[in-house]
Amino acid sequence: MKQSLTFDPGFAIQPSTHPMGFVYGDTVFGPEPECRKLDDIRKSLLDPQSEGPDTVYAIAMDVGKKEHKALLEKLHLLYGVVTYAAGKIGREPVRSQGHVHKISPFSGWSTPEVYEIWSGEAIIYMQEYDEDDPGRCFAVYAGPGEVVIVPPNWAHATISANAAAPLTFGAWCDRDYGFVYDGIRRHKGIAWFPVYNAAGELDWEANPHYKPSRLIRKRPGDYSQLGIVPGTPIYRSFEANRETFLYVPQPQLKAAAWKQFVP
Repeated sequence: MKQSLTFDPGFAIQPSTHPMGFVYGDTVFGPEPECRKLDDIRKSLLDPQSEGPDTVYAIAMDVGKKEHKALLEKLHLLYGVVTYAAGKIGREPVRSQGHVHKISPFSGWSTPEVYEIWSGEAIIYMQEYDEDDPGRCFAVYAGPGEVVIVPPNWAHATISANAAAPLTFGAWCDRDYGFVYDGIRRHKGIAWFPVYNAAGELDWEANPHYKPSRLIRKRPGDYSQLGIVPGTPIYRSFEANRETFLYVPQPQLKAAAWKQFVP
């Protein structure tokens, strides 16, 4: 069954629930989505025995307009799309387990990611390091049409902040994308666990496997220096200027922006 999107991403695509995945329009290319199961992320949960949706989310990497396929490959850019199930996982919201982007052989850098929320409510959680000291930790709350950028090398996880509705989003990524889970798994999850309290509101609990840290909760920052135009789909920004997101596969182009980055 198709779902409607609150925000138009700028190309013909719709998420579906049964089966979970995506329906592509005639002008759009994309692969068969891959589904992540609850058992795949258990080790990163506050309570690994929690119950929740069997299929947590569906992901399709390398999506876009057919007319741009060759250009995206040439620029080393890739657009990924993800849709999450509604519901909860025990006391926790539906979420990803968390990872760091691998060092890309194309640039020699861990690469950033540019998220755009299409429907539902999201929290993009990120921490500077996946070591014992997680460094600065942020929970960035975003709704449809809002953009959140995760800088190179940071550990991050995507969280659905509304259990009553599916979360769907798109993201610009490096074509040589890859995920490193070792640090997150070694610490049995991210540094701060999102949990529902007795009032049914999302709260946060520190993960004791890290050194003490402070969580900063905020709305998305000003990303104008990174080509973000509020209200304009990031795919349309690419269409208007194909060089807008070259910093995704080549983070060194915006090296100054990543220093003391605040999302």
